[in-house]
Amino acid sequence: MIKKAAGSEWLKKELNLPEYKLSTRSFIGTKNKIEMAPDGTIDQYFGSKYAPDTDSIFTHLEFLLKYDDVNLDFLEAVFRHVKEDELVAYISTSPAGRYNRKLGFIYEWLMAKELQLNFEPGGNYIDFLEPMNYITGKTIKNSRWRINDNLLGLPQFCPMVRRTKALEEAINTDYKAEINGLKKEFSSEVFARATQYLYRKETKSSYEIESEKPSPERIDRFISILSQAGKSPSAEVFAEKNLTALQNAIVDPRYAQPGFRGFQNYIGQTNYRMEEIYHYICPPQDMVSSMMKGLIDVETKSIGASAVVRAAIIAFGFVFIHPFEDGNGRIHRFIIHDMLTRDGLAEHGMIIPVSAHMINNMKDYDVALEAYSKPLMQRIKFIRNDQGEVAVKNPEEVSAYFRYPDLTTQCIYLAKTIQATIQQDLTEELYFLERYDELKRALQNLIDMPDRRLNDIIIFLHQNKGIFPKRRKKNFEEITEEEFSQMELIYEEIFNDK
Repeated sequence: MIKKAAGSEWLKKELNLPEYKLSTRSFIGTKNKIEMAPDGTIDQYFGSKYAPDTDSIFTHLEFLLKYDDVNLDFLEAVFRHVKEDELVAYISTSPAGRYNRKLGFIYEWLMAKELQLNFEPGGNYIDFLEPMNYITGKTIKNSRWRINDNLLGLPQFCPMVRRTKALEEAINTDYKAEINGLKKEFSSEVFARATQYLYRKETKSSYEIESEKPSPERIDRFISILSQAGKSPSAEVFAEKNLTALQNAIVDPRYAQPGFRGFQNYIGQTNYRMEEIYHYICPPQDMVSSMMKGLIDVETKSIGASAVVRAAIIAFGFVFIHPFEDGNGRIHRFIIHDMLTRDGLAEHGMIIPVSAHMINNMKDYDVALEAYSKPLMQRIKFIRNDQGEVAVKNPEEVSAYFRYPDLTTQCIYLAKTIQATIQQDLTEELYFLERYDELKRALQNLIDMPDRRLNDIIIFLHQNKGIFPKRRKKNFEEITEEEFSQMELIYEEIFNDK
């Protein structure tokens, strides 16, 4: 089929921007159809009547705003090729036009400069983002362009979340109803015990993701921090002073920082040849403060959106900004709990142990992180000096990638993780405790033994899938082989037959 690039794809080729990864590609062909390319990109084909009248940056920008996904990072790159007087002249041909006004608004928003207009835009107020296609934020009226600014953030930091079919399916799950269903199925006492255990499990898992084994004191400290999730105002939680105090509390004291980093950070590893492998170059240090302030604005502007989406854009936004040298991952996972509790998906005093699920499904977690980091690493240019310090060589070309991340993939990932955590980790713990109590009563009826001995027997049985380990029997010389066999039968009946 003969096809001709349009919109983002035309601009990408015409302006020589091959390194920009876009979620949609548009082509003018003979009929309308949509296909998914092997790399996951959506290819859209339009009939000839949709073709721009002429091939120019402005006609294809208008096509982009009509039919392609809005990518602020890409738009910023395109606008660097635009002459302001030519843009004004194009907008002036239809100053009340829907897409002309959108074009003028987003140019000024991204480039932080006002166009010199010789006309006054008119028309009714219109939304910049179509709510049917994007997760939107609280509206800010822009009277100059008569635009409802419903972006999720401000120019300092503004994630984009597209309403894909996968996202809609993920966020439309009634997670709270699933939790309430478990509360009805299990006693309040069992639910309380499960929650108490899961706080500790979540803490250990969060450290384990970072390949750390914290001291009991640091575990207790993090549990105490988790128990405070959602209780303080968001502006207070995300303030530099309080995030720094949190970082100091959860890391080894030797790596506590006085505030947000003032150096270029990166995530990498050293191979067996002592060569550094770079997985992610963080935003340059001079961007950190403004981006963290922007993150607070996103939390405010996104109020009312899905609790899962808000947790994802704030938590993943934080970890991609990476404002500290150490502790970012644990704070990122604390933020997930803080946001879920703040928005009422999880009640105060209850935890959805997402880290426990992440550690058992690290490939999925890595994919969610790399969906953001890999495209960056293909664009960013950096150098490393003899002291091992890294410096970004093309900050002007990647700053918009940092400030305007597309976090659709991360939102889908977190939604699926929360659902799996509720249906698997939380549910399995509740079932285990219920069966544990039943097993304990049955074994106590078999042999009236001290509680500590009974608990040890249950642990050994459970760890060995219902068969009492031979090497452990010497520690229970008072118990006969027949009694061990009876214990195994009781375990089988309670744990495996139900």
